[in-house]
Amino acid sequence: MISITIPAPDVTIFKQENPELSHIYGFTDFHLITREAGGIFMFYNDQDELLFVGKARKLRPRIKKHFEDTVSVMKGHREEVTKIEVCIVEDPVDREIYETYIVNKLKAKYNVEKVLYK
Repeated sequence: MISITIPAPDVTIFKQENPELSHIYGFTDFHLITREAGGIFMFYNDQDELLFVGKARKLRPRIKKHFEDTVSVMKGHREEVTKIEVCIVEDPVDREIYETYIVNKLKAKYNVEKVLYK
């Protein structure tokens, strides 16, 4: 049997109610997320429900793309996101395993690929 433990987040950023600085959908702390490292990211709503899990070779640009892209699965749900957790995972195989595991273990609401629990 394989035992997988979901890694603790290295960075967590929260949506601001009335941000005074430049922001994307209320998030002002993207600078805290590494631009160069790879890993996994998780979007949560205000009830701490997991909305989406993704992986990236370069985290910050990929996360931002979900808030700007017209083809993102999150396109119609961006306003729901109130918390973003980021885990640094450099190995691409590990990222793939964690993403698939988290999508199915925590039943991410808007992930459509890699879903095995339906």
